Amino acid sequence: MTTELACVRDLATRLEGRASDHDALLDRVGDRPFVLLGEASHGTAEFYRLRAEITRRLIEEKGFEAVLVEADWPDALRLDRYVRGGGEDSLAEAFEEFERFPHWMWCNHEVRDFIAWLRQYNARQPLAKKAGFYGMDLYSLHRSAEAVIAYLEGVDPEQAEVARRGYACLDHRGDPFHYGRNVAFGLSPSCERAAVGLQVRLMERAAAYLAADGRRAVDAQFFAEQNARVVVNAEAYYRAMFAGRVDTWNLRDDHMTETLAELHDHLRRQGGAGKVVVWAHNSHLGDARATEMGWRQAQHNVGQLARRRFGAERVLLVGFTTHTGHVTAARDWDGPAEHRWVRPSLEGSVERLFHQSGLERFYLPLSPDRAAPLKAHRLERAIGVIYRPETERGSHYFQACLAEQFDALYHLDETTAVEPLALGPHWQREAIPDTYPFGV
Repeated sequence: MTTELACVRDLATRLEGRASDHDALLDRVGDRPFVLLGEASHGTAEFYRLRAEITRRLIEEKGFEAVLVEADWPDALRLDRYVRGGGEDSLAEAFEEFERFPHWMWCNHEVRDFIAWLRQYNARQPLAKKAGFYGMDLYSLHRSAEAVIAYLEGVDPEQAEVARRGYACLDHRGDPFHYGRNVAFGLSPSCERAAVGLQVRLMERAAAYLAADGRRAVDAQFFAEQNARVVVNAEAYYRAMFAGRVDTWNLRDDHMTETLAELHDHLRRQGGAGKVVVWAHNSHLGDARATEMGWRQAQHNVGQLARRRFGAERVLLVGFTTHTGHVTAARDWDGPAEHRWVRPSLEGSVERLFHQSGLERFYLPLSPDRAAPLKAHRLERAIGVIYRPETERGSHYFQACLAEQFDALYHLDETTAVEPLALGPHWQREAIPDTYPFGV
C-alpha cells in the first residue's frame, strides 16, 4: 500500500447518506464566514445534492445569510426575489431568466428543490434573517445595463437618460462577443469610460436615492450597483477576449471575488455577519497556487484570492471528485445537453487514487499536519459544460497538489447526471461500450 493510499484510508470518513455525514465539515467551518463548495463538473447530480445538503445546515445551524453561485447576477436575482417571497412568480417561472447556454447548470431538479426549500425556510424568518440567492458571474453585459437603466428610471429619470445614452455604445443589437471584437479591431468605440462613469455616479448618489427608508430600498440600490459593476467588468472581459494582452480567466475570477466581497460587506452593513456560501467549479474554488493554472499559466482564481483577501483562516475551500458515472454536458459550446458517460479516471490521478481506496463515497479532511502525503503532484479531472472524452487527458486533466488546493474534499466513486428541467431530444443516457476497456 502506498503512503498516499494509506493516508486516504486513515483520514477518510465514509458517507452513509445521513445528515451526520457533514458533521465533521460543519465542525471544520467553525466561525468562518466563507465556505466555498466546488464541483468537478457542471452536470453531476450528486455534487449539487451534497452542496444543497451542506448549505441547508450552514444556513440553519451556522447562520449563513447568502448563497452565491456561478451564475449571472440578473438571472439569480429573480430566484432571490422568489426565495424571499417577493413577486408573483411560481417556482417554475422564477427560473425563466436563465436563457443562455448552459441552461441545465442552474435549471435542474437539484437546484429547483433547494430553491423550494429556501423559500419555505425564509417564510418562517423575519425580513432581516432571510437568506438570499445571488449570482457572481459577468456574462450579462446587456441585461445588467438594462437593469441599471430600469432602476434609475424609478429614482432619477434624468440620470436614466444619461445611462441610456452612455450604454448605447454597447450595441444592444449584437451579442457581447461582437462588441468585444468590434472594439478590439477599431470598428466601434469602447464603452469603458461611460460604464465606469455611470457606476461611479450611481454609487455617489446612493444617499439621495435611499431617501425612502427600509431594507428593500437598500437592497435595490445594492442590486443596481452590482449590475453597474457587472457592466464595467464584463465590458473589460469581452474587450480583452480579442485584445490578446490580458488573461480573461483572471478578469472573470477577479470579478467573482469582488462580488463575494461586496456581498459580504452589504450583509454586514445590514447588521448581519456577512456569512456567504459559494457554489462554483473546483477550478474556480480550489487555490490556483496549488495547480498547474498557477504554476504554468499565471492564472489565479476565487479560492486563491479569497484566502489572500479575507485570510485563509476565515475561508474553507471544499472540493468534489468522482471516478466514473454519467454527466450532463455538451459536445461543443452552445450545443444541446447530452447524458454522457464519464470515462473511468486515468492512472496517476487523484480520482484513481480515491477509487483504489475502495471506500467508494467519503469525506476527506485535508489539514496540513495530517495530509502531508497528499501534497504529491497528481492529475486531477475537470469537466465543465463541455465533455470531450476523445481528448480526455489534454481537455480535462491538470496537475495539482491536493492538500494545498483544498481544505476538505468529498469523493463519490460513481455519480449520475443532473437532470435538466427541460429535457431535450439529445438527453439520452450514453451506454458504456461492451468492448470497454479493450476498444475492439
